[in-house]
Amino acid sequence: MPPFQFIKGEIDSYNFRIGPLKIGDEGASGLGSALAKCINLSNLTLDLGSNQIGAMGASGLGSALAKCINLSNLTLDLGSNYIGEEGASGLGSALAKCINLSNLTLNLGENEIGDEGASGLGSALAKCINLSNLALNLGSNQIGDEGASGLGSALAIMHQSLII
Repeated sequence: MPPFQFIKGEIDSYNFRIGPLKIGDEGASGLGSALAKCINLSNLTLDLGSNQIGAMGASGLGSALAKCINLSNLTLDLGSNYIGEEGASGLGSALAKCINLSNLTLNLGENEIGDEGASGLGSALAKCINLSNLALNLGSNQIGDEGASGLGSALAIMHQSLII
C-alpha cells in the first residue's frame, strides 16, 4: 500500500502523530498531498516533530493543507526539524491561503530559523484574514532582535481579536 493511502477524503477531523522517525521532505509532502484530498477536513492535529523535514517538506505540506478549504482549526508541530529560513517563510505563505483558518497552534521550535524566516513567517501569517487565535513557538532558533521585531510588527497588523 502506498504511504498514506489509508487517508480517505470524507473525514472532517484528524489527529496524526509521526515521530520521532526519519520522515523527510518527500514524506511530509506526501502526507500533505493525501490530506489535501480530504475536502471536508476542518480540524487537524498533525505532529511531525523530531523528524528530518526541511524547507521543501514544510512548504509542500503547507501548500497541500491550503487545499483543505474547510480547515478552520490546525495544530501543527514541526518542532526539531530542519525547515530553516526558507521553510518558515514558505509554510507561512501557504498557510495564509487557508482562508477559513481561525485557530492555529504552530510549533517551529528548534528549526534553524533566523531573522529572515521569522519576519517572513510573521508577514505571511498577517495575511490570514480569519485567524483569531494563534499559539506560536519559535523557541531555540537563531532569531535575533531584527527577526523578533519583524515578527512582532507583522503580527501587530493582525486583527484586534487575535490572541497570541
